[in-house]
Amino acid sequence: MTSVHSFPDKVPVLIAGGGPVGLSLAALLGHYGIQCLVLEADASWCEGSRAICISRRSQEIFGWVGADAALRAKGLSWVGGRSYFRDTEVLHFEMPSEPAQRFAPMINIQQYYIEQYAQAAALRAGCVDIRRSARVSAVRQHGSAVQVDFQAADGRSRSVSVDWLIACDGGRSTVREQLGLQLEGMQYEGRYVIVDIEQDTRRDVERLAWFDPPSNPGSTILMHRQPDNVWRIDYQVGDHEDAIDAVKPENVLPRVQAHLDMIGETAPWKPLWISMYNAKCLTLPSYRSGRVLFAGDAAHLVPIFGVRGLNSGLDDAGNLAWKLALVHQRHAGDALLDSYSSERVAATRENIAYGAKSTEFMAPPHRGFALMREAALRLALVSPSVRALINPRQTSPTDYVASPLNAADDGAAFSGGARAGMAAPEARLCTERGVCHLTALFGSGFVALYFSEQPCLPAPLKLLAEYPRLGVAALRMLRIATHGVPEDSTVIDELGQAWARYDAREGTVYLIRPDGYVMGRWREATSKAASIERVLKRVLWGIDVEQCAN
Repeated sequence: MTSVHSFPDKVPVLIAGGGPVGLSLAALLGHYGIQCLVLEADASWCEGSRAICISRRSQEIFGWVGADAALRAKGLSWVGGRSYFRDTEVLHFEMPSEPAQRFAPMINIQQYYIEQYAQAAALRAGCVDIRRSARVSAVRQHGSAVQVDFQAADGRSRSVSVDWLIACDGGRSTVREQLGLQLEGMQYEGRYVIVDIEQDTRRDVERLAWFDPPSNPGSTILMHRQPDNVWRIDYQVGDHEDAIDAVKPENVLPRVQAHLDMIGETAPWKPLWISMYNAKCLTLPSYRSGRVLFAGDAAHLVPIFGVRGLNSGLDDAGNLAWKLALVHQRHAGDALLDSYSSERVAATRENIAYGAKSTEFMAPPHRGFALMREAALRLALVSPSVRALINPRQTSPTDYVASPLNAADDGAAFSGGARAGMAAPEARLCTERGVCHLTALFGSGFVALYFSEQPCLPAPLKLLAEYPRLGVAALRMLRIATHGVPEDSTVIDELGQAWARYDAREGTVYLIRPDGYVMGRWREATSKAASIERVLKRVLWGIDVEQCAN
């Protein structure tokens, strides 16, 4: 690593912002062998729990860089939650889960742990330089480079030339301001006080919500258990309450005590952190501006309800890293980065749409919404069919069905499975090293899944697999059989999960992107090798070819 008092004059990639998204992106780029410099204004990890709910998809992304084991060891997994109207339960929901699944649907863990694990993964890569107390001050694009000025930890101003600048510097992004770019959308007036407290509890780990609870009439309260005997409590404050007064301990602690008393949590407790939040539905119209790219809160701000904030930022990182690696390693033209913007902007707009609905239910923006919510809650007391209206719709992988990278889908040939632009389904498999999950085989390069009981690859597929591509541009051909002995390029689907979830029959082939999304699928692999090759050429070299259905 470079001396703490010296900086390089030029680096391939600079990441402005060393929060969870910036550090995760650095770990992914390091995983692909891309040298990058991370500049973080803060001296250490974040304060307070902040983003705490990590989705299954985000756990997969952490798995690509070997950070998932620490996450699971420390975090608290959960599958569902309960909602109450006053003190009566009106909803009990569960997210899809099964014993054979690789990851739980959700893990609760404080953001500062996420930052630590992501940084450790980035440093393990060996080509990531992380500098704290270093604040970006100016950004200038010119030709094939970006000049970035920053103030280092020693107080001195420095400058570095970079091929690519990635802004992960949060909702008040300096990079975004320097380029004169504006977030678009709306901000809700409803405010929530966020409190971390330490208290021993025996309750199950689940998402808890109260509407108009007796402990805090007229408010909405959310609770999540976290590691280290920490409760995260969010409660709505009235429009008439002063923001400064609302976060003073003398006003916060009695409300917390009243709620703990109401739910029967009698163990001693102490406050750890207090903050305030209000919901925002904002996004840049494009996440690329020349050689500057935006990710996480620098690109978009979405409501916390449905836990789409950090998880959408980690999805940004998972989408961007492999594309930037291909471009930097000259396996692809930089037009590939436009697909990062188009895919992730569309994902943000979907997240905002869901988040806005949840926000309007959790914190009604005016009297009309409040009346509608109360009517739904009252009906939910007596009519189970209404309870779906209360479901917070937790985050799930966004489909990129309109992506320019997708092959045309022959929908008539498939009655199920995942079409191009959808996240590849999970499956539990047997490999020569033991039991493995299919998603663990993604994240390093392209993967072709060839469903066949025949031990030898057809000649066209063999030629495709043997074509010399390096790094993230490499294609791994993986045969999935239902019986036999697993080998280097053969896995056994003993449970039949993969064949069922991919609607496979003999000769079916799926092409999977490095970030675990389906690019295309074909029924007769032997005759479709040329189509698969054309899809790869379109991604890697930007060749304008016809739709690849044939």
